[in-house]
Amino acid sequence: MSEFTTPTEKVELPSKGLVYPKESPLSSGVIEMKYMTAKEEDILMNQSYIKKGIAIDKLLKSLIVSEVDYDSMVVGDKNAVMVAARVLGYGPDYIFEYEGEEHTVDLGQLENKPFDEKGITPGLNEFLYTLPYSKVNITYKLLTNKDDKNITRELEGLKRLNKDSSPEISTKMKFMITSIEGDKDISTIREFVDKRLLARDSRSLRDHIKKTQPDVDLTFFPTTTSSGVNIPIGLSFFWPDFGNS
Repeated sequence: MSEFTTPTEKVELPSKGLVYPKESPLSSGVIEMKYMTAKEEDILMNQSYIKKGIAIDKLLKSLIVSEVDYDSMVVGDKNAVMVAARVLGYGPDYIFEYEGEEHTVDLGQLENKPFDEKGITPGLNEFLYTLPYSKVNITYKLLTNKDDKNITRELEGLKRLNKDSSPEISTKMKFMITSIEGDKDISTIREFVDKRLLARDSRSLRDHIKKTQPDVDLTFFPTTTSSGVNIPIGLSFFWPDFGNS
């Protein structure tokens, strides 16, 4: 019996690998992924994974051939890997519904957002920013998959203490900001976010990160609006008839 090998493709990361330490394989800016098989479809439909919200993470880990620390991957790079996984699994045409109309997007035509390398220290996920209204100098980092999981865990804990609590923005800020005027103490950062971070400074920082962080451009322009909206991503991104099989 002949030996079967699953074909693979190399995927370019939007960050170009610049935000990872040199010793990390992610610093090459490229990872190798295999094509999806029936094994990965089983992962997508695993009800236990779905309930725990880990089906997509399990899927991507299974598809990545390169020996990388998946949880250290920044969110924008993970998005690019997710799009690549969908293309390698089911092809580039993605059909979805938006505002009652059916749309088709060619995922193979999506491009990475321009990533300004100016001012970046290769191997360091940290960026300088001056809050425009309070003029406080801070540093911030791009959130990783591990950060996302820690944020979710903290929010769930806060919800258990107070079911009406909804501190999503402030919690994310506490993980994004890495120093205040050079002070990297975690308690200092958390106190600053809770007591001194102006709402308009917080919005400006979030807008700045959204515009400048490396990511795949998921924007599409429906005929019903002149402004772009994000392509919806979830389990149905990989399996359009998810829930009906």
